[in-house]
Order: sequence, then structure tokens, then C-alpha cells
Amino acid sequence: MNTSAVVDLGNLESHLWEAANILRGPVDAADFKTYIFPLLFFKRISDVYDEEVQAALDESGGDQDYAAFAENHRFLIPEGCHWRDVRARTENVGQALSRALREIEKANQRTLYGIFGDAQWTNKERLSDALLCDLIDHFSRLPLPNRAVNSDVLGQAYEYLIKKFADATNKKAGEFYTPRSVVRLMVNILDPQPGETIYDPAAGTAGMLLGAVQHVQEAGGDVKLLWGKLFGQERNLTTSSIARINLYLHGIEDFQIVRGDTLRQPAFFDGDCLAAFDCVIANPPFSLERWGEEIWANDPYGRNFAGLPPSSSGDYAWVQHMLRSMAPGRGRMAVVLPHGALFRMGAEGKIRRKILEMDLLEAVIGLGPNLFYGTGLAAAILVFRGHKRPERAGQVLFVDGSGLYRRGRNQNTLEPEHAAQILALYRDYRDMLGAAHVATLAEIERNEWNLNIPRYVEPVAAGETITLEAALTNLKTSLADAYAAEGRLTSLLHSSGLI
Repeated sequence: MNTSAVVDLGNLESHLWEAANILRGPVDAADFKTYIFPLLFFKRISDVYDEEVQAALDESGGDQDYAAFAENHRFLIPEGCHWRDVRARTENVGQALSRALREIEKANQRTLYGIFGDAQWTNKERLSDALLCDLIDHFSRLPLPNRAVNSDVLGQAYEYLIKKFADATNKKAGEFYTPRSVVRLMVNILDPQPGETIYDPAAGTAGMLLGAVQHVQEAGGDVKLLWGKLFGQERNLTTSSIARINLYLHGIEDFQIVRGDTLRQPAFFDGDCLAAFDCVIANPPFSLERWGEEIWANDPYGRNFAGLPPSSSGDYAWVQHMLRSMAPGRGRMAVVLPHGALFRMGAEGKIRRKILEMDLLEAVIGLGPNLFYGTGLAAAILVFRGHKRPERAGQVLFVDGSGLYRRGRNQNTLEPEHAAQILALYRDYRDMLGAAHVATLAEIERNEWNLNIPRYVEPVAAGETITLEAALTNLKTSLADAYAAEGRLTSLLHSSGLI
């Protein structure tokens, strides 16, 4: 490739996927991301560093000392730790690569500490010198300075690669990837604004946070007002590293992604209390076992305000943590849960009732089956608000979107038109036969606080369309027919002497 050429998205995506294919065989597909993403980021910051050096030289008339000043660089690259230094090695390549990555992290403690993950670069049984040389040479043919690839294009290619890795490791992908169409729907519901704080307690690869940034950008808002306002926590080291790289490659300069166990050791505080955010959004692991019940029995942050979830399922631990992290009044929240969380009884039923009585739940939106990696089950989005509109007080909207998807061979897809239909139903917030129903809390109480969507939205038969007026007419006709049949039966029984 010409190092001065602009790289288009298609070529960039195919080149990155070819890099992953170089690993195929010695490295399991589930581990591709552990190696490819750090290398991509290493190559990017090395190329941008060179670009910054040249700009400083041009500005200073060739002053090499000036060009090396930290002020001229987004990230520092220590002597001997540049991409070209590693590329020059033919023996013990993994050792040279590992050293370069660690030294870059040390030189950029505040921003890059731990960002390259924990890949075992020195394991020659998996990564021979020959394989690493092939991989590095392949990346070397890809020019990644800003003049060749801007952050928007590079970010799209990175997201493409995350999706490809998710497709290749379907069962495990749910741990780090939420389908972006679902992300977009959730973000559109919350409608984050410039300057608001966004928090994802189960950040994965930062898709939710990116979705919030893109929402603001597409609405014409100043995305830089979100810098310093994006917060996430992710338990898995590799995934948290991928999330940070993802945000950097999208050109986002100031954020906090903390590696850690959110339910056991939350990361963000305001004094002694949990920090509160304008938008809280997450797709936490479904029905997580051994989630930290032993700590929550006496949770120091008051996250068991509605009750202690069972050890067998952490769904309502996530919900309560997120509600505690939602700013009073202005805060709103969207969370993906398995359908079982809508109707399971016992401890979860009591927690559900308590939360409903607090009148924080605004909507329950059912999605189609097999949209999420690792599970064929359908899921639901629950929307909460710290302060509902007056006309929505004491009510919950139920939306049945279970039939809105495109069937795929291995995975179904929520298409943009499907998401648009669901969003319209949410915004309308009114009854729609076969699609939506606004239930009062009294009605939900009569259903024993069960939120199972079919209790509130009766499906219309496939292929059938019907207006509310037509439905009422049909009901009256059916009742008349039933009464007539009952009259004929009574007459028959009389004539037979049976009554």
C-alpha cells in the first residue's frame, strides 16, 4: 500500500480481517481480539506519532529536540518502542513487542495504563517468530496516520472487526458485544444531550457509550461537551482494554473505563455515595450466578433498597445498582433483561413490586428472539425515569416488538426500520392494538406485579390487521353469536327434559 494514500473503509476492513486470518490455526478464534486490537492500536499511535514529529519539525524549522517535546504528542512513545523497532526484529519478536507495549503504557500512565491487555506475546508455541513477523509485516502495509485514515473511518473499521469477532465466537460474544441496532434504539430512547453524563456499568466494548456520542453528533450537538462525561466499568481485562481502544480510535479523548466488578466493587463515587449520572445504560450479563449476594446483604451503598436478589440471578442487582446510579429527577435509564426477570416470583417478585410502587418504571419493551449473541432467548428493554412526565405518572407502557426482526441463519437482526417502529410506539405512549398498551399501576397490581408483556398486549394473528373500531365490532358480534348459541342450547335442553 502507498503510505501516503487515503485508505477507504472497505480496504481497511478487509485488511484487518486478513490480519486475523493470519492467526487462524495456532490461535483460537475466540482469542483473535486479544492480539489484533492491541497491534492495531500500536500501529495507529506509532504512525500518528511520526505525523506529529513531522508537523513539529515543519513548525520549528527542523528542531529535533522540539519535535520530541511531550506537548507535541497525543501519546508518548519511548526510545526503542516504536512500531518500526519491533518490525526490525526477526528473533524473540514477542519479547520485543511485549516490552514495547509495556513501556508505552508506563510512559502514558494516566491514559494508557493496562490498555494493551494481557496477551502472552512471548508464548512461542502459539506465536512463533515467523508468525509474528508475518502479522507485523501485514499491519505494516496499512498506513494509519490521520492523513490516511481519520478517526471516523478507523472507528467504523474497528466496530466492523468487533462484529466479525462476535460472529466468529457466537456463544461467547454476548460477554462483550451488544448488537448495535439494539444499542441505537436504547440510546434514542434516552436521548442523551451535550454535556450530560453517560454511564454503563457493564461496558463491554463501549458500544453503549459510543452510541451516545454518535446520537449527539447526528443531532448536531457538540460531542466535545461529552468529553470527561463518559464512564464505564467492565470486569474482563481484555474487554475493558478493547473498550478503551475503541473510544480512542473513534477520536474520543477524555473518558473513564475502569476494569473491575461493578456489583462487588463499583468504581465511581461522589464522596461516600455512588456517583449519579444523567443517562445510565447497560446490557448486563443475563441471570448472573454468584454475583455478590454475600456483599449485598449489607451493601454499604444502599443498593439493596428494594430487596436482596437471589444468588441464582443477579438481574435485579444490576437494576438496583443502576437505579442508585441514576441522577434524581433528571436521570433516566435503559437496561436489557431476560424475560424471566419480568415475571419470576419469590425475592425478585418482591423487588419488582417495590420498584413499581416507586413509580420509576416507564416502559417495558419486548424484543424478538435470537437477537443477542450466546442466547436464542428473547429479551426486553426496561426504561426508567427519575421523574416521569405528569401525564405518564402511575403508568407503564408495554410494547410488543417480538415480531420485529429479520430472520437470519444463525442470528436474527433488529433492522433500522424495526427499531424505528419500536421507538415510535415508545414516543407515542398510547394503546395500539397488538403492539402497545399503557397499563396503570392498579392494573399491574391486579396482575400480581407481573410484567410479562402478553398479559398486557394481546397479539394480532399473523397477517391480520385490524382497527380498534373493527375489533370492538367483532367483539359485539361474537358476544351476540355466543348469546344466541346459549339460547338454542337452553331450548334444546328444555325440550329434552334435562332442565
